[in-house]
Amino acid sequence: MKDWVYIENISQYVGEKVRLRGWVYNKRSSGKVRFLLIRDGTGLIQGVISSPDKNDPLFEKFDSLTQESSLIVDGRVREDKRAPGGFEIDIENIEIVSISEEYPIAPKEHGIAFLMENRHLWIRSLKQNAILRIRANIIRSIREFFDSRGFVLFDTPILTPSACEGTTTLFETQYFDAKAYLTQSGQLYAEAGAMALGKVYTFGPTFRAEKSKTRRHLMEFWMIEPEIAFAELKDVIELAEDLIEFIVQSVLEKNRKELEVLERDTKPLENIKKPFPKITYTKAIEMLKEKGIKIEWGDELGGDEETVISESFDRPVIITHYPAKIKAFYMQPDPENPELALCMDMIAPEGYGEIIGGSQRIHDLNLLLKRIEEAGLPREPYEWYIDLRRYGTVPHSGFGLGLERTIAWICKLSHVREAIPFPRMLYKIYP
Repeated sequence: MKDWVYIENISQYVGEKVRLRGWVYNKRSSGKVRFLLIRDGTGLIQGVISSPDKNDPLFEKFDSLTQESSLIVDGRVREDKRAPGGFEIDIENIEIVSISEEYPIAPKEHGIAFLMENRHLWIRSLKQNAILRIRANIIRSIREFFDSRGFVLFDTPILTPSACEGTTTLFETQYFDAKAYLTQSGQLYAEAGAMALGKVYTFGPTFRAEKSKTRRHLMEFWMIEPEIAFAELKDVIELAEDLIEFIVQSVLEKNRKELEVLERDTKPLENIKKPFPKITYTKAIEMLKEKGIKIEWGDELGGDEETVISESFDRPVIITHYPAKIKAFYMQPDPENPELALCMDMIAPEGYGEIIGGSQRIHDLNLLLKRIEEAGLPREPYEWYIDLRRYGTVPHSGFGLGLERTIAWICKLSHVREAIPFPRMLYKIYP
C-alpha cells in the first residue's frame, strides 16, 4: 500500500491501494452504499463504502462522522468520470482522528459578516481554497520574474520613523521613548538598496490607516516594489507591463482548475498582452468629461473615475504625468512642464482600479529639500534619505504593485478581503 497520498496526485495510483489523510467535506447514503466526500487541502475525492451487511463496522464509523471530522482512510483507487475529480476510492478501512463538533459553516448560503467572523474556517471552502492557491502562485511568479532578471530581494523595515505616502494615513506606535509608524511602503529604503545593489525589489506587508470601506481597500496589504538605479520613467513602465503579463500568463498556465472553481471567465485574462494602452492624466480628464463625469484638471482620480476609464480598454491602461501637487513629494517633475510629475498608475480592467503606482524619483538634492519643505514634512527623520542625493546621486525609478488588488482582479472577486487569508479592514481586526 502507498502510504500518505495527496488527492491532487491520485491519478498516479489507479488500481493501487493507498492511504489518504483528510477531513470530511460531505457524506450521503444510498441503500447499501455510503458515499464519503473527503478533502485534504489539495483536492476532493469521493470514497465509497459498499456492504450487504447493515451492521458493517465501516457503516458504524461512517455514521459517527460529522462535517470536518478528521480521518485516515485506506482503499483502492479507481477511475470514475462521474465522480468529483474523476476518481473514487473504495474504502477498506477508516481511522477516525477526531470527531468535529457541529461545524458552523454548513453547506448553505451564509452572510458575509458571519463568514468574516469565521474566516479561520471559511478558508477551508473550495472557492477560498482556490483563491489562496492562486495567491501563492502569483507570489511565486513575482519572485521568479524579478529573480530571473537579476533583481536582489531587499528586506525593508516595518517600523519606520517617517512617512512615505503621507502623514494622514499612518498607524502610530510607541518605540521606547520615541514615536514610530507602521510602514506605508518600503520604497524609500529600496532606493537606498538600489544605490548599493543596482536593482532590488521589496516584498512585504504595508499599512495604511485610511478610513475607507470600499471593496478595494485594506488596512494591511502586501506590496512588491522594485527600484532601479539609473532607470527613468519609461524603463519602469516597460517593466510593469512585463510583470503583469508574466503574472497573468502564469495563472492561466498553472491555475486553470482554480479558475474553473471560481467560474472565472478567462477570455479577458487572455487579452493581457503588452503593449498596454497609455494615456496622460490630461487625456484621462478629457475622457471622463466626454462621458459626463464632473471632474476638473487637478482633481484626484478616485475608484469611480478609474472604473470609467478602464471600460474603454480590454487590458490594463497606464496613466502618466499627473499634476505634481497631488502626488508624493519624492516624484521627479517633468522637465518640459514642472507642474507635472514623471509618474504612472496602471489601472486594471473590469473595474478593479489602480494595481500599480510608480514614478521617476527626484535625484537632485536641492529639489528634494524644497519638496520636503513644501510638503510640510519634518526634515530630521529623512536625513538618511537625503544623504542618497549627497553621495553619488543618479536618476532612479520604481513602482509598487498591490498584491491583493491584483489577485482580486485576476480572480474577479467582489471584494479585496477574499484575496488575503486574514484581512484587516476598517474596524475589523478579528480573527
